[in-house]
Amino acid sequence: MARTGFIDHIGIGVPDLVAAKQYYDDLMYVLGLREWFETSPGGPLNYGPDGAQGSQLFFYQAEEPGTYSLRQTGLHHLAFLVASRAVVREAHQWACAREAIILDEPRDFPQYGEHCFATYWLDPHGFKLEAVCHSPEETVSGQNPRARTASSSGAA
Repeated sequence: MARTGFIDHIGIGVPDLVAAKQYYDDLMYVLGLREWFETSPGGPLNYGPDGAQGSQLFFYQAEEPGTYSLRQTGLHHLAFLVASRAVVREAHQWACAREAIILDEPRDFPQYGEHCFATYWLDPHGFKLEAVCHSPEETVSGQNPRARTASSSGAA
């Protein structure tokens, strides 16, 4: 029987689906997510955890013009759970290389949990994005065994 009560997928309208595909195809690779299935040209984009069930993210071509603002009613931001603090740092470097507006450098956010480590930036459409890890810093001898991956956590 399927689990209930958790988000299966989120769909977001964007003003330029082609630009969104270029941006998010690259970003999802960094975050450890992938396209779940191919769609027709102009069809929605879809991303989720590699090889596991979990929340999916869809992007659709907006049918009406408009601008997004995280200060208005509606979506505030998208948070992507990643495997390690190193991936949070890599996502930050990736965003910086694309001249994204960085809202928060990678750092601890103890108000959101003991090991919450995250970075925030804006995508080309103005959506606030977050890469977050809830594991302590990796040890020098190897990966922390308690580190959660995007595919094992069921989050996207």
